[in-house]
Amino acid sequence: MTLPHVIHNTESQEYYFEEGCYILELANLESDSQLSIARARVAPNTATKLHKLSGTIERYIILSGNGVVILGENQDETTVTASDVVIIPDGCPQAIRNTGNDDLIFLVVCTPRFVTDNYSEC
Repeated sequence: MTLPHVIHNTESQEYYFEEGCYILELANLESDSQLSIARARVAPNTATKLHKLSGTIERYIILSGNGVVILGENQDETTVTASDVVIIPDGCPQAIRNTGNDDLIFLVVCTPRFVTDNYSEC
């Protein structure tokens, strides 16, 4: 990849990920390995599986909707809504549950970039 660079995304690229949510990869390139950005969408009355990423720090930037994020070995629950940012350390168990009537939508920013080999269910 040569910088500057524009990545064009379309809604048709959204896919269902085994974790239990819909993902639209906005930027996840081997040639830009320091970071990835995805949009996640969790349907009402559903939750992602409890999981963790090894070697990756995640940030959830809540764009819309209401939910509860579950973090850590004790599975502490915290309410989240638009404009909240959740910082998830490497190896931290995590899940997010949609508690609203509309989709819970958030950006997922990973450093270094997300790779499926780093994903595991707890």
